[in-house]
Amino acid sequence: MIKTLSDRLTIKDLLSGDTQLTSPPNIYFELQKVIDDSTKSLADAGAIIEKDPALTMRLLKMVNSAFFGLSGQVTTINQAISLIGFKELQNLALATVIIDKFSSMPGGLVSMHDFWAQSLRCALLSKELCRHQKNRLNLDTIFICGLLHDIGQLVFYRRIPVLAREVGLLVEATGINQIVAETNVIGFDHYQLGAELARLWNLPEIIAATISEHNHPSYSGTFAEAATIVREASQLGKLDIQDGLMENISADDVSRIINLVDDQFDEIFNIFYPN
Repeated sequence: MIKTLSDRLTIKDLLSGDTQLTSPPNIYFELQKVIDDSTKSLADAGAIIEKDPALTMRLLKMVNSAFFGLSGQVTTINQAISLIGFKELQNLALATVIIDKFSSMPGGLVSMHDFWAQSLRCALLSKELCRHQKNRLNLDTIFICGLLHDIGQLVFYRRIPVLAREVGLLVEATGINQIVAETNVIGFDHYQLGAELARLWNLPEIIAATISEHNHPSYSGTFAEAATIVREASQLGKLDIQDGLMENISADDVSRIINLVDDQFDEIFNIFYPN
C-alpha cells in the first residue's frame, strides 16, 4: 500500500471545521416538521418554500417541465404540492439546495457542470429503473440517492485538494480502480465519506446506506434494493453497459429508459444547475 502523509487522516477530520459543508440543508428539515405535525397544512409548507423566491421559481419550473409531464400550468407552490405530492417537492428542494451548496469548487480540480450532469443523470435513471421494476421503494427518495451517490468526491476536492489530485494522477498513471486509489492515498474512499456526510446532515438512512454500499454488490442489508438500483443507474449513466448488467430488464427496455431520461435531462439540468 502506498504510504502518504494522510495515514492519520480520518473522515471526522474532513467533516469538521467547515461550516458551509457541515451545516445541514435546513429547508428540508423545516418541511419535515410540517409533514410530522398533524396540525400543519399544505399552506404551511408552501409558506416555508415561498420565503425563498429563487427556490420557489426553480421548483415551479421543475414541476412544469417534461420531468412531470403535467397537462396544465402550475403557478403556485400549494398547487404543486397538491399535484406531485409533498415528499416529492421536499426532495426537489433538498436537491436544489445541495447542488447550490456545491455549485463551485476552487482550484479547477473538477468540472462542477460535469459532476452534477452525471449525478443528475444517475438520479433520473434511478427513478426510471425503480418505476419500471414497480419497486416498492419510494421514487422520490431513490432520486436523491442517485443524485448524492458521489457527493463524497466533492468533499475530497474541497477539503484535501492536493490528495484528491494525487488520486487522479495515480488512476491516470496506473489505471487502477478509483476506490483503490482513494483508499491507498487517503485511507478511505468517497463512498464512506459521502455516507457519513449524509448522516451528519441527518438525512434518511436509505440515502447514507446507498452511498456507503455503492461499491459493494454483495450487500444484502435493509437497503439492498435501493443500492442495487443506484449502482445500475450509475453504470448506465456512464455508458458502462455490460452483458448481464440488467438481469431483470430487457435490452429494449433499457434502451427505452435511457431515451426517456435523455428527453428529460437537458431541461431539468438547466433548472437544477443554471450556472
